[in-house]
Amino acid sequence: MQTDCISYQKSGYFSKLIVDYLDEKSELKPFYNRFPSLENFKDQIDEKQENFPVENRKLLVAELENQYLNFNISQKTQDNLQLLNKDTTFTITTGHQLNLFTGPLYFIYKIVSTINLCKQLKKAYPNNDFVPVYWMTTEDHDFEEINYFNFKKSKIKWNRESSGPVGRLTNEGLNEVFETLKNEIGSSENAKELLELFKNSYLKYSNLASATRYLANELFKTEGLVIVDGDVKELKKMLIPFVKNEITNGVSYQKVTETNAQLSEYKIQVNPREINLFYIEDQLRERIIFENNTYKINNTERVFTATEILNELENNPEKFSPNVILRPLYQEVVLPNLCYIGGGGELAYWLELKSNFAANNITFPILLLRNSVLIATAKQAEKATTLGLHFADLFLNQNELITNKTKEISNFTIDFSKQKETLRQQFEELNAIALQTDKSFSGAVKAQEAKQIKGLEHLERRLLKAEKKSHADYLQRIEALQNELFPNQSLQERQLNFSEFYLEFGADFIQKLFSELDPLKQEFKVITF
Repeated sequence: MQTDCISYQKSGYFSKLIVDYLDEKSELKPFYNRFPSLENFKDQIDEKQENFPVENRKLLVAELENQYLNFNISQKTQDNLQLLNKDTTFTITTGHQLNLFTGPLYFIYKIVSTINLCKQLKKAYPNNDFVPVYWMTTEDHDFEEINYFNFKKSKIKWNRESSGPVGRLTNEGLNEVFETLKNEIGSSENAKELLELFKNSYLKYSNLASATRYLANELFKTEGLVIVDGDVKELKKMLIPFVKNEITNGVSYQKVTETNAQLSEYKIQVNPREINLFYIEDQLRERIIFENNTYKINNTERVFTATEILNELENNPEKFSPNVILRPLYQEVVLPNLCYIGGGGELAYWLELKSNFAANNITFPILLLRNSVLIATAKQAEKATTLGLHFADLFLNQNELITNKTKEISNFTIDFSKQKETLRQQFEELNAIALQTDKSFSGAVKAQEAKQIKGLEHLERRLLKAEKKSHADYLQRIEALQNELFPNQSLQERQLNFSEFYLEFGADFIQKLFSELDPLKQEFKVITF
């Protein structure tokens, strides 16, 4: 097995906002607390320790023990649950949707990044303990985003009606998904392991939240992963004062709107609503809207006065669900958390939220971009070498890659810059003469110059096209290799499911990720099996 890497900044797959964040550009420093480096965690530990109530730890541990009642957890996970009672223990958290069978590969990378950072922090700060946490976004309602996974160019999809929080969905229709996977996956030992994992996760548990907990626990329990479901009354009780502030004062709308104005040179990831809460009940999850001095539940007849909705909050906090603007605040209220690990899109919206955290007097976590990985087989690595490619070349846009390689291997210089410069020099003399005569002649000279420059550019393109045709076989092999590694001209980690690699490499696949990935290194890792 070999490894290679390319910086996130040079990969071409991250937004300007994330590249500037990774480069620690000064204009972004007001929007985060501390940059993710080992030494910066010391002050983060001190700040969170001072600001996190001891009673919240007791409530958290009691609720987590309840959530794990019907699950077989490792001693490592059990130890981590108890460590959360201590004021010297902190969490490192990632969050993710409840994608079917983990969804895209980067779910695995998120968890591995989280666990590996805990290990690094324990070495750096031995007097503290660090617990890896996976926060399940059980209250999301975007079923179409999570109801499938890709397997060997097939889309294995869970077909059923859905409404309300996805974590509450029953396993209706998952038998059919299991049969589809069974027909696709083969009969190897690794295939049998995967089928057993799917069956035990999705056919033995009654709802998607429990199924996802079982699945993530089975994959990572030996590493002590702690899994949190926020769709529960006991944890929502801790959120009551913050929800009350949201309902009565609309602080998050004001603060995030101000921040977004300051971030206007970048693409804004999310925009706040006047109230960033949903109301959930059974299979209902609808926005809370302030209208005509009352609080209306969107798409229903439910209406509350100000007094009534605050009473409802006190009595039934579990019915109030934070949206993407407030969910990060909820996590940091509930958890003694130091760092949130997410993808580029996630960090982009977290960077909008610091002022809202400050307004609510909650410590803003360190933000860390999760590890990204490209998996290549030894055969694919050999092909790349034969074709004269570095892995960094394959990150280029395909048209740019093919053009670059054509110019590199051509016997001609497919660049007419020298000829165009010579032409411009010749026309400079003509332009000097034209200035001394009629204006119409000057215009004619400029028009002729533009025409001839354009002609040279046309010939340059024609030569490039001819050379591409001449080297078609070589270039098609490059395209084929890139298409294998970047399916649909997208990152592999966004397209493929872990099962394809587990099928071939078994548990060694995940163990290799643990050994290779350093969460604090800003690099896109290429791992060759």
